[in-house]
Amino acid sequence: MIIKEFQEFQESRTRARAYFCYLFNRNIPEKLPNPNLGQIEKALDKIINEIDNCEALYVLDQNGIQVSDNITNKEDFRGSKGKNRSSRAYFYRAVQEKRCVLTDPYPSTLTNKLTVTAAYPVYDENDELKFVVCLDMYLGDLLKITQPTSMQSSFGSFTKIVYTMFSVALLSIAFLLFYNSIENLLKNGILQALQNIDMMFKSTILLTLSLAIFDLVKTIFEEEVLGRNETNEAHDIHKTMVRFLGSIVIALAIEALMLVFKFAMTDPANIILAIYLMGGVSVLLISLAFYVKMVSIKK
Repeated sequence: MIIKEFQEFQESRTRARAYFCYLFNRNIPEKLPNPNLGQIEKALDKIINEIDNCEALYVLDQNGIQVSDNITNKEDFRGSKGKNRSSRAYFYRAVQEKRCVLTDPYPSTLTNKLTVTAAYPVYDENDELKFVVCLDMYLGDLLKITQPTSMQSSFGSFTKIVYTMFSVALLSIAFLLFYNSIENLLKNGILQALQNIDMMFKSTILLTLSLAIFDLVKTIFEEEVLGRNETNEAHDIHKTMVRFLGSIVIALAIEALMLVFKFAMTDPANIILAIYLMGGVSVLLISLAFYVKMVSIKK
């Protein structure tokens, strides 16, 4: 759950920062003539009334010392005036970048819940830093603000349900193919199966297709239902695609080999059909090699 929240935060970080920048700029101009703490606190009172899920708002001076008590709707969070926050990332990043910044999630010192802090520097007319305004918000509350609309969320939930149904259906087919393959081998006995090359080929084809479908189900479920979003996601997708296509090529190659043996013994006139199939397998193999080559170049 925590990993998923981190992933969602990274996806919506730009929107979250834009939201906080808009909130600060609308109530506190970045440059003020002779800014004072009273002006800033009045603006923060407006902000705290606009958002109910804010953990705390507070003001730091140019040295990182908190010069106001926490402005919050939660009585237990009030106070903290005089604390030195100059070593906090949100303070020195706001000072260094001279703009509104948003931190990565970190455990809150008040509740130990994952929290993000938006910091907004305030300058006077001479471009001298006077204050840094800070806003703390729980990560979960922030994600509720930056997540898509309810209609989009509903459609997303519907899409996940549909992909889950397809995944279950394909997984059932993969298991049925696997069962059919093993049954063919055991039904007539292992010794007879070893002597029957045709039966061995068919079982191999069924197992190969079962594995290919299982890999496809794995990719669909992880990407579309679980919403996996890792740095090597693209590599994993290409890897699964290569395995899936490779399994199909192997299955077709085995089928072509079976036809060669079958027509050679029973109907040599139709052996050209097996050659056509082998030509198709060769084209697929060349296409797969080209795909692998292009993917490696893009990396």
